Amino acid sequence: MKLSKGANAAVPTSLLAVVVSWRSGHAVDAHALLLAEAGTVRTDRDLVFFNAPRHMSQAVTLDQEPAPGTARLSVSLPRTESDVARIVVAGSIDDGTFGDITDLTLTIEAAHGPIARFEITDPDAVSAIMFGEFYRRDGQWRFRAIGQGWDSGLPGLVTEFGVTIDDPAEPTPDRSRADRIPTSPVQQRVSMGTALAGLPDSQQFDTAPWDQDAANADPTGQHARPDAAPTRPRTLGANRADQAWRHTAATGPGDRAAHRPDSADARPARPQPGMRVNLERQRHEVEPPIPAPPNPERADWHSDPENPARMRWWDGVEWTSATYERRRPGPRGCERCGNPRRRKLFGGLAPCQSCEHEIEEFLTHWHTQAWRALTAAGPRGAEWDALWASLRYQRIDEGLGRAALRDVALTYVERLVAFAFADGEIEQTEFEAFEYAIEELALSGPLVEDLRRRMYRGRTLSRLRGGDLPVVRTPGLHLDPEEKVHVDLPAVHVRQLARGPKLTDGRLIASNKKLRFVGTDTGTELPWNRVVSVHVEQRSVVVAATSSRGGAIFDVDDPDYVAAALEGALRVAKRLVLTPGQRDTRSIPQEVKAEVWQRDGGKCVECGDGHYLEFDHIIPLSRGGATSATNLQILCRSCNRAKGARI
Repeated sequence: MKLSKGANAAVPTSLLAVVVSWRSGHAVDAHALLLAEAGTVRTDRDLVFFNAPRHMSQAVTLDQEPAPGTARLSVSLPRTESDVARIVVAGSIDDGTFGDITDLTLTIEAAHGPIARFEITDPDAVSAIMFGEFYRRDGQWRFRAIGQGWDSGLPGLVTEFGVTIDDPAEPTPDRSRADRIPTSPVQQRVSMGTALAGLPDSQQFDTAPWDQDAANADPTGQHARPDAAPTRPRTLGANRADQAWRHTAATGPGDRAAHRPDSADARPARPQPGMRVNLERQRHEVEPPIPAPPNPERADWHSDPENPARMRWWDGVEWTSATYERRRPGPRGCERCGNPRRRKLFGGLAPCQSCEHEIEEFLTHWHTQAWRALTAAGPRGAEWDALWASLRYQRIDEGLGRAALRDVALTYVERLVAFAFADGEIEQTEFEAFEYAIEELALSGPLVEDLRRRMYRGRTLSRLRGGDLPVVRTPGLHLDPEEKVHVDLPAVHVRQLARGPKLTDGRLIASNKKLRFVGTDTGTELPWNRVVSVHVEQRSVVVAATSSRGGAIFDVDDPDYVAAALEGALRVAKRLVLTPGQRDTRSIPQEVKAEVWQRDGGKCVECGDGHYLEFDHIIPLSRGGATSATNLQILCRSCNRAKGARI
């Protein structure tokens, strides 16, 4: 909404940004005053300016490094105290006047963007100006555009609202009403009854709450609305003492002349400030920043740059106030606290009892947090780094933390491998995540090495099925031009005859053109365009073709490897290779894996074993089984193979 002078608009009760912008080389300072119902500040600390950029309630904050050509205030209306009736937004200039500034604009911005804009055209030649004010009305906040100037500068503006400034050379100002009226042309008195009677509500000046109360309280009609009868003229951006007088008049009948602001006793009372406000801009010597330690992204204890005799905590961004004195432990002293340790009966030193108890208690809770972090995002990220930073902050050796995590770390790695093998495809990202977890958790041992071999083999088979095939040299074989051999190994050709299976020894050769078997007394060729599928069945490689007599069965030493290589060659020949990032139809969504793992407790449903776990389709995919949580279960390797033999 574009506001004109005197207009008002509702604003959301949220965090708002008030931005003053202009076009010139001048420097404009933004200020704010938090006023009570009487129209004055409660204490001098209700002034927010360059020497006090943040109000104690956090309701108003001055941006001390705004963008060039702007001044910025953050106004948090929810944090505004209940006894604050209005928040005045003002500005001042040290060199020159606002008349020298062009395109002076005030913009109010909410989280979703600008909500109100007030363009101050042709500002007067004043050195301080009241841009507008936030005020309460019927339980809501509104903003009124004012544009009222003070030729007495910032001192005159703030003293107008009751701030006591520190200027001993200046005589005490006369608090009479006549002297308190600003001399700027924009403050000329206008008749509210004649000027605003025909304007819509959005363009009228909002009368103060006590004006309405006075009209309701006076049965004689002397305080009726301006459009009902002429009234005493009021000042644009009315004098605060005058407002206080109207507030007093509205409280009940009586001698209003005794309460007029012309009387010195009529001045609104406010608490005496504890200190005077110094409006002289304070120049602070900028101390050189303390240099960051080596490896600054890591939170850790370092030698204090200001006092090398102690250690100081670096939180990964800046130095904190947490320190501890360095101790040089003796031969019997604890390395953590420096207290003496007692000797064991058969030699050596016993652990420090106090430190041992503290570490054990801390690791009990730390262990639970570590498992939560592992299952959420794995051993990486901000939560994981903060976990180890808390261990360093307690000055606990990371080796103790890793030893405490070994059981849950092995469980996490087992879960990682089971999730990777759920769809039979090991992606490069899954393999790298496994290797990173092993290194980060510092795991080793026979179980870990066996898991590593499984992951490496699974990744190799996935690469073969994806078309990443090796090229084998075959010197004694005559090939077609541009034909490359991918598989050349001993095999047994199994043919089912009426009198039983016939086994023929020979060589199985797969190239990018066709599949060959060369035996002692027979041979066969099968172009890839006649092959339908390749799979493993009963430890044999089964090649299905377009005709029932065109297929073949081969017994080989490593059927999984051969089947993966033949499937990759088939996909390359038929241009069925998966593009990077594309998933096979057999893939299981991650959320389904997590649901099945949680339901089965991360153990084999048959024997309860927690190692070498695999996701198994209860009804195989080849027989129409679905990839859903109800058709999946967790089995260990031995139970899964036993089930496969039964099928």
